[in-house]
Amino acid sequence: MGQDILAELADGARTSLFIGLVTAILATSIGAFIGITAGYMGGLFETLAMRTIDIVLTLPFLPLMIVVAVYMGQSTWTAIFVITLVMWAGKARQIRAQTLTIKSLGPVQAAKAMGANHPYIFKKHILPGVFPLLIPQFVAAVNAAILLESSLSFLGLGNPLMKSWGSILYYANNRSAFLTDSWAWWIVPPGVCIVAVVLAFSFIGYYLEEKVNPRLSSYTVRKRTMKKERILPRQDDGNILSLEDVTIAYHHKEAVKNVSFTVEKGKVLGIVGESGSGKTTLATAINAQLSGSAAILSGAIYFNGENMASYSEEKIRSMHGREIGYIAQAAMNALNPVVKIKDQLKEAMTEHYKMSPVEINTRIVEVLHQVGLASRWQNAYPHELSGGMKQRVVIAIGIINKPQFVIADEPTTGLDVMVQVEIIELLQQLQQELQMSMIFISHDLPAVLRITDELIIMKYGYIVDRGPSNRIAKYSQHPYTRRLVDAIPTLPKPLLEEVLK
Repeated sequence: MGQDILAELADGARTSLFIGLVTAILATSIGAFIGITAGYMGGLFETLAMRTIDIVLTLPFLPLMIVVAVYMGQSTWTAIFVITLVMWAGKARQIRAQTLTIKSLGPVQAAKAMGANHPYIFKKHILPGVFPLLIPQFVAAVNAAILLESSLSFLGLGNPLMKSWGSILYYANNRSAFLTDSWAWWIVPPGVCIVAVVLAFSFIGYYLEEKVNPRLSSYTVRKRTMKKERILPRQDDGNILSLEDVTIAYHHKEAVKNVSFTVEKGKVLGIVGESGSGKTTLATAINAQLSGSAAILSGAIYFNGENMASYSEEKIRSMHGREIGYIAQAAMNALNPVVKIKDQLKEAMTEHYKMSPVEINTRIVEVLHQVGLASRWQNAYPHELSGGMKQRVVIAIGIINKPQFVIADEPTTGLDVMVQVEIIELLQQLQQELQMSMIFISHDLPAVLRITDELIIMKYGYIVDRGPSNRIAKYSQHPYTRRLVDAIPTLPKPLLEEVLK
């Protein structure tokens, strides 16, 4: 009929994109407002909002569109109104769930306890936590709105006075384009445009998600950093562990930089540093458990003289718990709350050894006695134990297979002072009895000095000081180390003698 398809595509893009963007803005804004308000305020408003959402989600889309189109007339704003009406409810439900999660977190509860008002909590806690969810919600709304508008126009329910990609398909179908050669020029181009725009918005959404939440970009970083590199040969230096110029990065930011040290067999190395200095990242790398976007950029880690980069996944899995024990810093999170203590100890053994029930029970009782717990506690659940007892169970799990090397990652965190002393004495006793090597990680310098032979001080991902523990404590001239040592509280000698009496 002499129609300019290219001009129609260009004109139709304006309509389709306008409806998609406006609908997405309205649906996301309404859903965010109702979801955040209902989740945070609760009460009657939440009840009414959730019942309204339930009703909206049950509305059939196409019959509703037909009724509204007949009543309001076929127009662009009618399509925007109906698509928004059926899209905001699902978004409000998801955003409310996220708000409830954020509302229950410690920082929000602490802000309320300090007397912070609602606008402050919204600005500082709720909105920053919900915002990462709004981005994919908005992009998904754009995609859905464009597809729904195209579907409505294809069915003849769109604005007859304005061209859109869906209306082009509608006229092509009505004029039997499939029965002639015109389908290649009349049907394929708008279809390709719809698919291309939907994919483009999807990729934009992925990019924005990665910017807001960098953990989502782990694939691209791992592909760059974990590629096959030259595996350095075996290193027979007599040490159980050796690190050479190890650099570890999260995304594109280095968290541990050019770290080198050794751990002699039967010795204890302490790693001290403030929060964020790279202690736990380093321990996780040694244990071959880097996750997310973390990756070793350079350097080598040798265990018993072998480069761990040459280990297979199966080899690494078999080492965990058997050759390398790990004592987590948060016993409450390390233990499964619905599994008895004996079953968690049993699991740590049966993953590596085939043992009879009698042998398993004997070893469980033995290791519980080693960590200072009566055998009757093996039938308890974690919530029935105190914090110190839970930490002893975590230590038992770490040593139950008698590993030659143990990583203790801040094992005294969150415990009271007396329990901390007991845990340190226990670790010291076990290390001497089992003759195992150990890395003891903490920000508590007095605790580390009590148990370690060698000591390294970390700051901003670097090792800033190292040496024998006693020498570091008494003679180190590094300003950061001196500040740590000077911060150790001490009692004046007369007062100390009086207290001891």
